[in-house]
Amino acid sequence: MKREKEVTIYDLARIMKISPATVSRGLKNHPAIKMETKNKIQELAKELGYRSNNFASNLRQQKTHTIGVIVHELNSNFITSVLAGIEKVTTESGYDLIIGHSSETSKKEAANANNLFHKRVDGLLASLAYDTESLQHYDPFLKKGIPVVFFDRVDKDTPATKVVIDNYAAGYAATKHLIDEGCKRIAHITASLKRNVYNERLQGYKQALNDNALCYKEELVIINDLSEHASIEAADTIASMNPMPDGIFITNDFCAAVVMQTLKEKGIRIPEDIAVVGFNNDVISKIVEPRLTTINYPGIKIGEAAALKLVEQLRAPHEHHEPEMVFVDAELIVRKSSLKKK
Repeated sequence: MKREKEVTIYDLARIMKISPATVSRGLKNHPAIKMETKNKIQELAKELGYRSNNFASNLRQQKTHTIGVIVHELNSNFITSVLAGIEKVTTESGYDLIIGHSSETSKKEAANANNLFHKRVDGLLASLAYDTESLQHYDPFLKKGIPVVFFDRVDKDTPATKVVIDNYAAGYAATKHLIDEGCKRIAHITASLKRNVYNERLQGYKQALNDNALCYKEELVIINDLSEHASIEAADTIASMNPMPDGIFITNDFCAAVVMQTLKEKGIRIPEDIAVVGFNNDVISKIVEPRLTTINYPGIKIGEAAALKLVEQLRAPHEHHEPEMVFVDAELIVRKSSLKKK
């Protein structure tokens, strides 16, 4: 099928017998153009299927009014809420989003970064994959002065603004709560320690044990990918330990829910035999039985804070913006899964 020729402002001007400049101003709702003329221009444009040429306009302005976002997964309540926070701020600021998904691999993360760089995004928001070590794929942005803000999973040595929670304090609070409930042999299920979020939560767990005269034991720390299969395996491992742990701090609510279900199927009572604390305050934490004690990780606030910091830099491109670490508050939410004391 033959493609129709694009309608231009010159076509509209010729039909209406006015100047192209008047058409252009009318389409942009310029106050200098009479309302009657504006309405006629816009009605004709709609009738003929006129589309504004944002591409040409962007080339002239050296801006695309787009922001790139790289996330490590999409099948996550936390990431969904982060994206909602980002979208709220960027829409209000007049930016569109292009989202890249690394699927937890540094190779795909690097490909996404390269793609977004060549799409000429005005700025970039990124959260790192499990196995990302080198951040060289972000160098082209930094060298060009294109602002980059990292969120959630970050690298502390990268010279860019980062938006996080205090993962160390959250890990400490989760572990201390289990200790306060009488737990003395506490297991910890976590993911790749290359990432700040998991490493810092582990350090908080260790410190809480130390401050309460409990020994850190490597065999009680299980590191996996937090998937359903890995969570079932972790639960099997914990159930086979002798003596069995009396508490578990798990750095992901989905993993915690699967672990709890698997343990219950083995006749292990929660929290009487094992108390459980999760992380994120995902919807599943309120559905699983017993309801899951967790750390509230406010994804929407993380997304809003990261996007605000990026937009702030985009609005003042010639000013020096010192890299900063922005902390968003997180808190322990106590529910039945951890309450061993009646």
